[in-house]
Amino acid sequence: MITLILVIMLPFLAAVLIPFLHKIKIPFHIGWLVLPVPLVLFAILARFLPLIADGESYMYTAEWIPAYGINFTTYLDGLSMIFGLLITGIGSLVILYSIYYLTPEESLHHFYVYLLMFMGSMLGVVFSDNLMVLYVFWELTSISSFLLIAFWFHRKRSRYGAQKAMLITVSGGMAMLTSFIMMYLMTGTMSIREIIAAVDINHPLFIPALILLLIGAFTKSAQFPFHIWLPDAMEAPTPVSAYLHSATMVKAGIFLVARFTPVFGEGDLWFWLITLTGMVTLFWGSFTAVRQTDLKALLAYSTVSQLGLIMSLLGIGSLSLNPGTSTEAVIFTQATFAGLFHLVNHSTFKGALFMVVGIVDHEVGTRDIRRLGGLMSIMPVSFTIALIGSFSMAGLPPFNGFLSKEMFFTAVLHVTQLDLFSLDTWGLVIPIVAWIASVLTFIYSMIIVFKTFMGPSKLEVGDRKIHEASTGMLIPPGILAVLVLGIFLFPNVVGDYLLNPAVAGIFPTLAETADLRHSISLWHGFNMELFMTLGVVVLGALLYRSMGIWKGIYGLFPISWSLDFLYSHILLRMESSSAAVTKFYMTGTLRHYVFYIFCFFLAAVGGSLWFTGALSLDGIDNASIRSYELVLVLAMMGAGIAILFAKSRVAAVLLNGVLGYGIAALFVAFRAPDLALTQIVVESVTTALFLACFYFLPKWDRKSVKTAKRVKVTNMIIAISVGVIFVLTALSVQSGKLFQSISVFFENAYELTGGKNIVNAILGDFRAFDTMLEVVVLFIAGIGVYTMVKLKPAKRGEKVEDQ
Repeated sequence: MITLILVIMLPFLAAVLIPFLHKIKIPFHIGWLVLPVPLVLFAILARFLPLIADGESYMYTAEWIPAYGINFTTYLDGLSMIFGLLITGIGSLVILYSIYYLTPEESLHHFYVYLLMFMGSMLGVVFSDNLMVLYVFWELTSISSFLLIAFWFHRKRSRYGAQKAMLITVSGGMAMLTSFIMMYLMTGTMSIREIIAAVDINHPLFIPALILLLIGAFTKSAQFPFHIWLPDAMEAPTPVSAYLHSATMVKAGIFLVARFTPVFGEGDLWFWLITLTGMVTLFWGSFTAVRQTDLKALLAYSTVSQLGLIMSLLGIGSLSLNPGTSTEAVIFTQATFAGLFHLVNHSTFKGALFMVVGIVDHEVGTRDIRRLGGLMSIMPVSFTIALIGSFSMAGLPPFNGFLSKEMFFTAVLHVTQLDLFSLDTWGLVIPIVAWIASVLTFIYSMIIVFKTFMGPSKLEVGDRKIHEASTGMLIPPGILAVLVLGIFLFPNVVGDYLLNPAVAGIFPTLAETADLRHSISLWHGFNMELFMTLGVVVLGALLYRSMGIWKGIYGLFPISWSLDFLYSHILLRMESSSAAVTKFYMTGTLRHYVFYIFCFFLAAVGGSLWFTGALSLDGIDNASIRSYELVLVLAMMGAGIAILFAKSRVAAVLLNGVLGYGIAALFVAFRAPDLALTQIVVESVTTALFLACFYFLPKWDRKSVKTAKRVKVTNMIIAISVGVIFVLTALSVQSGKLFQSISVFFENAYELTGGKNIVNAILGDFRAFDTMLEVVVLFIAGIGVYTMVKLKPAKRGEKVEDQ
């Protein structure tokens, strides 16, 4: 279905147009021109909802590099549909919100280019069926998120947060790439669909691939201990936080785990790693959120906690691939169903909360909880939305978070009933941790509502006049708040059209033999899950009211023991160590740099010849040297020696040209006219460039350049050694041929490529990919030079904010 490729590429095409629209200087906010992009994409995807709900799936392949199995293959099923609708739906609301949040004085064209690039990258991740294509889009999400987090680059904390997110997520992406390569080696295919059918759990690469894949997923979805990048990423503008860090980017790791569950889920290691990591993340995120005094930091750690909850549900759901009975298999798919349900719910209530916090910061001028209070009467609409979002996050009725939280309790209670992997004993820890984390979630949810909007105002006299946000800024979080209530009232609409098809997409083989459809009920009677919820409310309320008594427990965890401190310390040590090493060899002297290069060459190549026994001098098959060839070689040697004694730059350049043209003459003698022509062109151009550059240099006086005798001797030894190594290498290669010469293949250049010039055929056809990358490198370097030339230096007295 080519429509999916168009869906992925449309944001990128729109991003290309934004700079041109900016040049036109339109009389209104440029966001209005960006808003139709996600709206159109959402409408396109929504058209397929009934078909996906009926069990249909769509795949389309556009060939890219078929020789290596790398094709632009898109796949639409229930799982990718959920994420596609979240990316485009929440994206539409975020862009509408940003129109009122960001002023025209901001660099809006940059902001929307980055945002559209991120949107397209996320769509590429969730719709890709090819491993390499998925990886390309995966890293594009890291790059675009880096640009979005650092949007306010004049702030030191923004730059630090962007760097931190980039380092952690890209490192995880490299681990994921290694896992993808291992999967290809195991199955011989890059297609995820084909890998699911062909994977062998007994393969020696199975466990390493599993672990590396989870590292990639955990870093992107901010799982413990990789969660430390997410709080610092809150330095981004609020629209970015509402989009990336509640609904999309942090959910990419969730998607990866869900998509590869049928590949790795049959092993118990998959269950243990995902479930335990999710539980630890759930607890630690909620525990840390309670101590925060910044509203966005609190939401950041609450996001970490909620992501841990979703991750643990996916881990529990993987037990359906290791069932004792078919009934147990269906039961544990309910955990996956609950995880996807909470993923949707979290996107609604957390997106609304981020936007409300942005409104508070925008209108009040602070996010510090210690300075807030009494905003309910001044900002009643914002208060209402915050109340709905916070109570949903706390798992209270009548909000959608209550339903998915109850299903979460059901899933963790089911774990304790299994005599599987010793879960009948150790599995009891899982519901206990889940319940404690839920109590802490209730506490920080109450902090958002009561500390911000209730009680007396703590704002200092003279602060700005506070008022409710504009209608345009309230509409996006208001829509999300309505969805929070609507999903609670009509949960099975989401279940039938989104969640059940997604569960079938995660377990395709199981869906063929069993009915995996689940329904959502508003009332389950007086069961253990309800009693656990009542306990959360009662204990959570008591602990919230007595926070002043027990909050001192956080003093037992000093900052110097935190993972953030460890990361900063390691980074600082790496920077200082690298600076010392760089200072040692970066002397600013060209001779030193050439010295390092040649010494390394001598050690690497000479050592290889010596220790591997590759040095072989056999001249039996060598052709005889003709007299004119000897004359050419002697002339070139004479020119090379004469360069050392040249008294002017022009003479040195001309003598160097003699060497180049001498090589061209040898090519003619060896009946290689194509090489000779290429050599003549290159030598003529470089000689002309040398002469043009040297014309502008000051006069060269050899007598003013004094070189120590020791340096001259060292230079001579290295020069002779390098020459000897080259000669020995060439003779050894000639003497010890293990394979037929590759020149035989290139002799058919005309038949293979239609090119009569063999050199051009090699560069333009046989080495086309390499040549293209070289051109790209030169193009990037050219852009850098042009930018440096055109860059205007800051005027005297101007300072960059560093706060």
